[in-house]
Amino acid sequence: MKRLKWPSWMPVDPYIVALLGTVGLAALLPARGGAADVASGASTGAVALLFFLYGARLSTREAMDGLKHWRLHVTVLVCTFVAFPLLGLAAKGLVPYVLTPALYSGFLFLTLVPSTIQSSIAFTSIARGNVPAAICAGSFSSLAGILLTPLLAAALLGNSGGGFSADSLGKIVLQLLVPFVAGQVLRRWVGGFLTRHKKLLGYVDRGSILLVVYTAFSQGMVEGVWHQVTPLRLLALLGVESVLLAAMLALSWYGAKRLGFPRGDRIAIQFAGSKKSLSAGLPMASVLFGAEASLAVLPLMLFHQMQLMVCAVIAKRRSRDVEERDPEERDPEGSVSGPPPAAASRTAAGTGTRSG
Repeated sequence: MKRLKWPSWMPVDPYIVALLGTVGLAALLPARGGAADVASGASTGAVALLFFLYGARLSTREAMDGLKHWRLHVTVLVCTFVAFPLLGLAAKGLVPYVLTPALYSGFLFLTLVPSTIQSSIAFTSIARGNVPAAICAGSFSSLAGILLTPLLAAALLGNSGGGFSADSLGKIVLQLLVPFVAGQVLRRWVGGFLTRHKKLLGYVDRGSILLVVYTAFSQGMVEGVWHQVTPLRLLALLGVESVLLAAMLALSWYGAKRLGFPRGDRIAIQFAGSKKSLSAGLPMASVLFGAEASLAVLPLMLFHQMQLMVCAVIAKRRSRDVEERDPEERDPEGSVSGPPPAAASRTAAGTGTRSG
């Protein structure tokens, strides 16, 4: 029997469709009472499982080898955890005229989330950039985000983030750091299993995140959080996020050029330094924001879909730029790496742009 595939002409990430379907389910059938307690407990376990898998998958040897290209990784980290948050803080002037305080908290939170791994690699490959650098940069960003995102949230969001406190810090340690460290410790024994069952674990990842989303939005419905949002506010949020994405794409590209990076590295920096990870941000938001998590993750969900669509166009354009060059002048600035565009496109469609 022929397996159904997502139409290649469809611009919407199918995982976003699943997320929106989960939001709709939470709106129609929110978990209440005892069911809410069960969903909350399952969500807590799902978050712990996610970060255990993150720790078990990260190869310490690969991470240490990647340190050799430290200038590139520092540049990506500065884009992700310095430039992004500064732009998020600058948007505070839009409150309450354009963004509500709750939406701004979610918008600021999205600027604190680490970069993606899968989609950064896929788009870098399509654009003929430095793929190994994208792999390491995305991995370092995700690893740093486990520590930096909660700390930045504590410093910049304060009580607006659902009341960041010693209790919140304890939850972060227990639900994020302890499982991650356990995954690293047990990687020697479980790494082979994870390698052999990547597809199954991908479903576990996404299913866990869908459960987190259902729990967060159910709690938001019960608490009446969604009454604070209007269609006009959502349009305004999309406009602000469009400006944010455009600014980071330009800053990461031209900033890397100013720093003297070759073209292949600039491509990796642009795609790793301009995107935010939905799979890392959603579990963190559920821990940090509590009942306000539904509104907190909305800006991240919208930004995630927007970045995929825009970066897909840019990656194909970068690839065409390489193909149109004269063979003798094909790469005057640095090596061009990565598989041919067709193969890389299949990679992006199959894994890279689904949940990164």
